[in-house]
Amino acid sequence: MTVDTPVRRSPGTKPPGLLHRVSGWAMRHAGLALMLWVVVLAAVTATSTVVGANYKNDNSLPGTDSQRVTDIFQAHQPKGDTASVQIVVRADSGLDADKSRVASMLAAVRTLPHVASVADPFTAPGSMSTDRRTAYSTVSLDVAATDMPVEDVRTIIHRAQDFARPGFQVEVGGDLARNAADSAGGASEGAGILAALVILVFLFGSLLAATLPLLTAVFAVGSTVGLLMLASHFFTVPEYTTPVMMLVGLGVGIDYALLIFSRYRHELLKGAADPKTVALDTAGRSVLFAGCTVVIALLGLLALGLGSLQGVALGVTLTVLMTMLAAVTLLPALLTLFGKRIERSVRKHAAKQRRTPGDGWRKLAGLVQRGPWVPLLLGIVALVALSLPALNMRLGFADAGTDDPAKTSRKAYDLLADGFGPGFNGPLVVVTEGDQTAAQVLGQTLSADPDIAAVTPPQLTPDGKIATVLAFPKSAPQDAATSDLVQRLRDDTLPRLESQTRATYLVGGATAAADDFASAVSKRLPIFVLVVVGLSALLLMAVFRSVLIPLKAAVLNLLSIGASLGVITLVFQQGWFGAQAGPIEAFVPVMIFAIVFGLSMDYEVFLVSRIHEEWRRTQDARAAVREGLATTGSVITAAAAIMIVVFGAFLLSPDRMLKQFGLGLATAVLLDALLIRCVIVPAVLRLMGNRAWWLPRWLDRALPKIALEKD
Repeated sequence: MTVDTPVRRSPGTKPPGLLHRVSGWAMRHAGLALMLWVVVLAAVTATSTVVGANYKNDNSLPGTDSQRVTDIFQAHQPKGDTASVQIVVRADSGLDADKSRVASMLAAVRTLPHVASVADPFTAPGSMSTDRRTAYSTVSLDVAATDMPVEDVRTIIHRAQDFARPGFQVEVGGDLARNAADSAGGASEGAGILAALVILVFLFGSLLAATLPLLTAVFAVGSTVGLLMLASHFFTVPEYTTPVMMLVGLGVGIDYALLIFSRYRHELLKGAADPKTVALDTAGRSVLFAGCTVVIALLGLLALGLGSLQGVALGVTLTVLMTMLAAVTLLPALLTLFGKRIERSVRKHAAKQRRTPGDGWRKLAGLVQRGPWVPLLLGIVALVALSLPALNMRLGFADAGTDDPAKTSRKAYDLLADGFGPGFNGPLVVVTEGDQTAAQVLGQTLSADPDIAAVTPPQLTPDGKIATVLAFPKSAPQDAATSDLVQRLRDDTLPRLESQTRATYLVGGATAAADDFASAVSKRLPIFVLVVVGLSALLLMAVFRSVLIPLKAAVLNLLSIGASLGVITLVFQQGWFGAQAGPIEAFVPVMIFAIVFGLSMDYEVFLVSRIHEEWRRTQDARAAVREGLATTGSVITAAAAIMIVVFGAFLLSPDRMLKQFGLGLATAVLLDALLIRCVIVPAVLRLMGNRAWWLPRWLDRALPKIALEKD
C-alpha cells in the first residue's frame, strides 16, 4: 500500500477554500481519516444497537375532520387506546358444527402474553355472517400497538392457526398481524449493491477501483442508519424512514463518489500533476452543490406541515449530508492510500480500449445538433404521454387488501369481505357531539343511505358525551366509490342533519383520513413546488450565470417527475404487469417529487457544469455541448444505471410503498439520464446557442458568485 503525497501550494497562490482544506487534510492524513470513519461507524452502530430505535408514525392532520375524530377519542377515552387483532374463521360446512373447535382455539389464545380479552363470535353482535360460515373474534391486547412485541403477535397467529384443518380455515388480520408477517428485509439492498458493483467493475475494469465508490456509500449509509436510530429518541421519525433513507443513500452515495472518481480517472489519463486535487476542485464542488439542491428539495417538504413527512425529510437529508461528507473526505483518503495500485489498473484498462473515450457521445451530440427539433419534440411528446396517467392518480393508504395473497392478513381481509361485504374492512367512523336523540337520528339517516350496507347502534364513550356510529359502505375501502361517499356525507347529508339537530357530526376512519391527507397535500402543494423550484433555480442561476439554464432545468425536471408518477399510476393503480391494483400511497407523490427533483438537479449540475467549463474556455457553444457530453456521458449513464438497479431492487420488497418508491425513482432516473440529459438538453442548448449563458447585468451584480470550476 503506497501513500501519495499531495502537491504543495506554491507561494502567492490564492488560499484554498473549505472544501480544499477538508479534502486536503484527508489526503495528507489518509490513514487517520479512514480510521476516524471506521471509529464513527463502529461507535454509532454500537450505541444505536444498545439504545435501540424509537420510531413513531405521526399521521396527524391538524384541522381535518379525521384528526378531530382522533382528538375526540383521545380526550374522551381516559384509559388510552389499546391494540387488537382479529381472528377470522371459516367453516365450509358451517361454524355451528365446529363450535367446540372455535371455543378451544379462543381458550388457547386467551392464555397468551398481552391478551386482555377474546370475544366469542357466537355471542358478540355482528360477529357472524348471515350464512354462518364466516365469523371473527376480536382479540383485545393490554398494550398499545407500539408497545406490542412482534414475536408475541406471531405467537397469537401461530397458536390460532394450529387449530386449522381441511374445511376449517383460520386467519389473523389487523395492522399488527400485517406488520408481524412482513419480511425482515435486506434482500433489496443486497441485490442493489451487488448489481452496482458489477456495473462499476465493467466501467473501470478493476475490482479495486469499483469498490471505492461502493465502500464510500456503505460507510455513509451505515453511519446514518445509526444516527437515525439515535435521532428517533428526540424527533418524530416514522418507521419506514430507514428503508427510504437506504434507498436514496445508496444511490446518491455511489453516484457522488463515482463522479469524483471518474474526474480523477480522467485527469490521471490526461497526465495532470495532482489528479486528486483537480477532481475535488471540480467534481467535488459539483457534488457539494448537487447535494445542496437535494437537501433544499427535501427540506421543502417542511412547507407541507405534515408531521410524518417532516421526519422522513429530516432523515433523508441527514443521509445526503453524510454522503457528501464521505465523498470529500473518505474517498480522497482511499484514493491516497491505494493511489499507485489504482493508477496502474486505470492505465492498464485505458490501454486496452480501442477507441478514444467519449467518441460515441461526441457523435451523439453532433447528430442531435444537426437536427435538434426532431429529438426535442419527440422527447417532449414521450414525457408528456407518460405524464398523462398521473392526472387520474388516486391517493390512499394501503391496507391488507393490497398485501401479498399468501399473507394471513390478506386472507383474513378476503374472508371478511366475502362473508360480511366489501366495505366491512373499512368502516366509516361517524362521531356525534350532541344529545342521544341526535345520535339516533344519525343512525337512521345512515341506514337509509343507498351506498351504506349496515350501521351499528350508537355507542357512547365512558363519559357519555360522545356517540359513535360505524357505517359500513357497500364498496371496498380503496374503491373510489367509498371516497365519493365520504365526500357526499360531509358536504350534503351531515350538514342537513346538523341544521335539524343542532349537533356536530364528524366522519373519520382510514378512508376519510386518506381523503383528508390528499386534500391537505393538494392545498399546500403549490407552496411546496414554489419553494423547491424557486430556490433550486436561484442556485443554478448563481452558479451558471444564466436565466435560461435554470428555466430549462425546472421544466424538464417537472416533466421527468410527471412521467415517473404516470408510470406508478399505470402499474400500481391500474394494475399493469400483474401488480395489485389500488390507490397510490398518499405521501409517495410528494416524496418522489422532492427526491426526484433533487436527483434531477444532480445530473443537471454534472452535465451543465462541464459544458459551462468548456464554454468559458472556448466561447464555442456547440463545441462546449459536444465536449461536455463526451466527458460526462459515460459517467451519467453509469451513475444512472447504478441508481436504477439500486432503486429497482426495491421492487423485490414485500412493502407496497417501497415498491412504488423504487419504481418511481428508477423510472425518473432512467428518463432523466438517457432521454433528458443525453438528448433533450443538447438539443435545447443547440437552439439556445450563446444565449444560454445570458444574464442581465443588474441580476449578475445582485446574485452571489458560486464557482464549480477552478479558475
